[in-house]
Amino acid sequence: MHAKPAVPALRRAMANGRRLADGWAGSPRALDVITALSCLCLMALDLPGLAAADNSLNGPLAAVVLAAGCATLLVRRRMPWISYLAALLFIGWLHELTLVQFALYSVGRHGGRRAGVLATLGYTAFALVMFWVPGWPGPRGETLSSFLSVVVPVGVLASAVGIAAYRRDLVGELTARRAESAVLQAVQQERTSVARDVHDFVGRELTLLTVRSEVLSARARETAYAKDFEELADTARRAHLVLNDIIVQRGERAPTPGVEGLAALAEESGRAGSPVRLAMDPDAGELSPLRQAAVYRVVQECLTNAAKHARGETVEVSIAADGPLLRIAVSNGLPAGAQGRAPVSAGSGTASMSERVRSLGGTLTATRTQERYVVLATLPRG
Repeated sequence: MHAKPAVPALRRAMANGRRLADGWAGSPRALDVITALSCLCLMALDLPGLAAADNSLNGPLAAVVLAAGCATLLVRRRMPWISYLAALLFIGWLHELTLVQFALYSVGRHGGRRAGVLATLGYTAFALVMFWVPGWPGPRGETLSSFLSVVVPVGVLASAVGIAAYRRDLVGELTARRAESAVLQAVQQERTSVARDVHDFVGRELTLLTVRSEVLSARARETAYAKDFEELADTARRAHLVLNDIIVQRGERAPTPGVEGLAALAEESGRAGSPVRLAMDPDAGELSPLRQAAVYRVVQECLTNAAKHARGETVEVSIAADGPLLRIAVSNGLPAGAQGRAPVSAGSGTASMSERVRSLGGTLTATRTQERYVVLATLPRG
């Protein structure tokens, strides 16, 4: 009777525990701990032999020595040479080759190709010297060639795997940096585009204000208001010059179209293979030019993404007034084979759309389900 209410709490606790375990298992420190424990488990198989032959270590003392050597793997990311030196010590003292495999991998993984090659050469030379030292516990009748056929491949293979992982990490980091740079560049380009639109739209209004002030000044030339209209015209000219100085034009470019250009955009998308169903509230035409340009950019980017990732699917575009806000909704179906793909427009295009909308006080979200991809944006109408 009293156990049922505790079941949801228990389930939540178990779910939280699983999330904590997953997060801990994926951390670099956890991987280092697992690596050290794995090495210790493999080396523990040699405990009977170490106690019997290698310097007459007893079982507990051998376990402590092996655990101390494996503990050096906990700092393998920052100081991989510590585990490497400990592994060489184990070779010369205990004739143990397990730790050196982990150490060479760590040097190659976290030190790079040059460090991995140097560590492998040093290990091979050290092992060769130890081979000639009396007392090496090798099999009866073992020759130098058979010895090197085991020792050298162990080091080369471990170091090569580490170097390959190091190169993979570099490629992954480079790819991430390039993606980040592409997003930043897209955001900067969108900011430049917004600034140019500001120049075009506001500059046009300032020009009209200047011309109108000059006309009124001419009409009121013989009145007391003539000087005021002249000052107003001069102020408008100066404001236009300041605008030109702040927003430098870099090349000729037409301003971003407004909502009147959406019909042509939808027609172009249909010719490209992605038909569009456009539903637009007439009140959208009353928005300011900058907000209309933002609506156009959002729809344009969504149609571009649909053409790239969902070609042939119908794109639903809805632009409707909702009180003080204008809501833009663009959605399209996803092809049957797109379940494993990244979300449509998950890169720099989404960043540029978001930058344009946020610059005008709006919001933008992009969500993906198994069947559809939906972009929702809101802009203040006032």
